Amino acid sequence: MNDFRYFTPTEVVFGKDAEDKTGDTAKKYGSKALLVYGKGSVVKSGLLDRVKASLDKAGVQYKDFGGAKPNPTLAHAEEGVREAVELGADMIIAVGGGSAIDTSKAIAHGAANPDKKLWDIWTRKVELTKSLPVGTVLTIAAAGSEMSDSAVLTNEAIGKKAGINTDMNRCRFAIMNPALAATLPKNQIAAGVTDIMMHTMERYFIPDIKADMTDEIAEGLLRTVIKNGEQVLKDPADYDAMCEIFWASSLSHNNLTECGRGKDFSVHKIGHALSAKYDVTHGASLAAVWASWARELYKGALPRFARYARNVWKIDEADDEKAAVLGIDRTEEFFKSIGMPVRIREMNVDPSDSDITELALDATMQDTVKLSRIRPLSAKDVEKIYKAAL
Repeated sequence: MNDFRYFTPTEVVFGKDAEDKTGDTAKKYGSKALLVYGKGSVVKSGLLDRVKASLDKAGVQYKDFGGAKPNPTLAHAEEGVREAVELGADMIIAVGGGSAIDTSKAIAHGAANPDKKLWDIWTRKVELTKSLPVGTVLTIAAAGSEMSDSAVLTNEAIGKKAGINTDMNRCRFAIMNPALAATLPKNQIAAGVTDIMMHTMERYFIPDIKADMTDEIAEGLLRTVIKNGEQVLKDPADYDAMCEIFWASSLSHNNLTECGRGKDFSVHKIGHALSAKYDVTHGASLAAVWASWARELYKGALPRFARYARNVWKIDEADDEKAAVLGIDRTEEFFKSIGMPVRIREMNVDPSDSDITELALDATMQDTVKLSRIRPLSAKDVEKIYKAAL
């Protein structure tokens, strides 16, 4: 087992009507909040009004900032920074899913450092030394941003999508009422289930490290998501099943499933290039390339892929290679069964050869970064994966 540091400071308030506790929870961290949300579903559902009523009762001032996009953009976050500074906000509260949360994290960093360009902070050209507290009222289980140290923005001006990992990305509090997800479109639920699985699998397949406790947690999480993911797609109002999905989402990306093993996230980098260029759903971009990535690399981590097949999918096969291949096939079949694309063209995207070269260079930062901890992947290797995934 490798050495590790595990830090999860987020206060979680979980259960029915949890949003009514937003005010009492938020006032521990600030007194004036910018409320960040998306295109208005939280308004139409009445959730935003309930959150505001809770903040009013607790004496927390606030100002609305709507319009968070499914692939959060730098320009919108910069607008939020200006709003937060003008308000004199001392915390940011996201009401929504990963898009609203990542936007809030970006606003928090920018508002605490108004003399610095947000993209320079994001790309680590300048050091991030302070930020504002961020809290969230979660409406969808997917990104895990409510407990993660990561956030992603797209710079539309240059067509680049980039992430930043820092302890200052950790939300101070997360309000989770799984009943809020009962009215979500099924394609959003399916994309969320996919993203949750990917966050765990991106950590799981790293070879040559013994971390049994972490493996057991990861395998149990994956089995739970597969079982309950199928159930919530049949009946999004199944509260108990949605509870499992919500909690798995948080645990999949708060670093618990990497303790002693670490993380890879090469599939995310390959998917990020697609979603930055074509604005496709994040979870869909991951499902579209995962099997091609796995088939390219599984022989370099054969015991890991075989264990995954046996312990997650209960595949009864003694031969490691046969088991590994069956596990990849079963995963691909699962994504298909929940309506996720397993090929790039299934997202109504048809990259040319030159597009694929551009995507591969973007994923590898112009071939300066080798992807994967199984086998280093160059831009040419990533091109091969994209072409196999077409």
